[in-house]
Parts: sequence; structure tokens; C-alpha cells
Amino acid sequence: MSAYSTCEISDALIKLGSPHGGHIPDIHVLSPDRHARISGPAYTVQMVLASDQTAPRLAAHFVDTAPQKLSSSSTPPHTKNAVWGGLMTAGAQARDVSGVVISGRCRDLAEHRATGFPVFARGHSTLGQSPFVRPSAINVPLVIRPQDNADGPDTFPPVTVEPGDWVVADEDGVVCVPKDMVDKVVEIARSTREIDARVLEDIRAGKGVQASFKLHRG
Repeated sequence: MSAYSTCEISDALIKLGSPHGGHIPDIHVLSPDRHARISGPAYTVQMVLASDQTAPRLAAHFVDTAPQKLSSSSTPPHTKNAVWGGLMTAGAQARDVSGVVISGRCRDLAEHRATGFPVFARGHSTLGQSPFVRPSAINVPLVIRPQDNADGPDTFPPVTVEPGDWVVADEDGVVCVPKDMVDKVVEIARSTREIDARVLEDIRAGKGVQASFKLHRG
């Protein structure tokens, strides 16, 4: 999976019938630079509003229990505070975590960038977690919706990230591949890359985009 771009992976998922191609919208690379890339199974963290007294509380900090996996975190919509900072990056690196994807905000950008730790998020903030949100659960399914969260027949569908699903992030965005579809996605991405190489060769030779598509893609 790590050999393929997020675009190639999304195309493969679309061919397999995924309504969203695994794409988690509105999340972008913030550290260390635009060439950052991470790929690995998800360790999920669910954040809730601090005012929610009914949601469970964690016995330990979620970074301290993270395996050597990519960390994926989801926050309540419209929160303006960060849920990931420089000290969390230090803890994650000590545990060989490969990077973090946040459906929310981070802070301490200079610290992440100085250590080369990959951070993908919807934005950044000066505010920390307290008193706004808190972690409530780990390794639970995360349902991640677009930032605008609009309703209607043409609304982009939410993506569900299950613990252990394969998450890939690069400068184009973030995709999630269900763990039981990884082999099929790799097979299709490999085939599509070979086809597109022939398409590119013909386009560069002046044969035209439409004709080249028709010849090789059908």
C-alpha cells in the first residue's frame, strides 16, 4: 500500500464500489513539509466535548498506549482548539508512531516540523484541549464527515475509520482503506499505474488525451 499515492488508492476504491473512494476531506499536511507521507494501520482516538459527562474517560493518556501505528483522531465538529501538540509528538516518537491524522486541529507547528514528525490535520490553533474537549475512547470506529457537514442528496458521504484500517496520507490528502480490501486495492492500483504509464507515453507523443484514454482505458 505504501507504494501508491492517495490518488491511485482512491481510484482503486472507486472501482471497487466505494462511494467516497476512501477520501477523508479537508485534512492537509501541516508537518514537516508538503512532501510528508505516512502509511499504516490506524490506531483511533475519539474526542468528545469536555461538557459531555456521560462519555467514558480514559485511564491512561492515549499516546502512552499507542502501538507502533499511525494515530487517527476525530474531534467534535466546529471545535476551534487543538487536540495534538508538541509534547504529544515527543511521546509518539518515543513509541515509534509513524504520524498522526487529525479530523480537527493541532498546535505547536514549529515543534512538529523541527522533529520531522508528520502531522495531517484540518487546521491549527493556539488553544489546547482543556477546557474544550477530552479523549474518551481508543480503538473504536470513527465516523468522519466533511467539514461543512451539509445535508442533502449530493452530500459527500462520511468515511468510517475502523481500528486497523490502512490510512495513507500525502500532499494530495488522506485516504482510508478498509483492512479487508487492502489486497484488492493494491492489485487494482498496480494495474492502473501500468495502464496510465502507457496513456502518458501516448499523450506526450502527441496522440491526444481523448484518443489515449480510449485506447488504453477503454
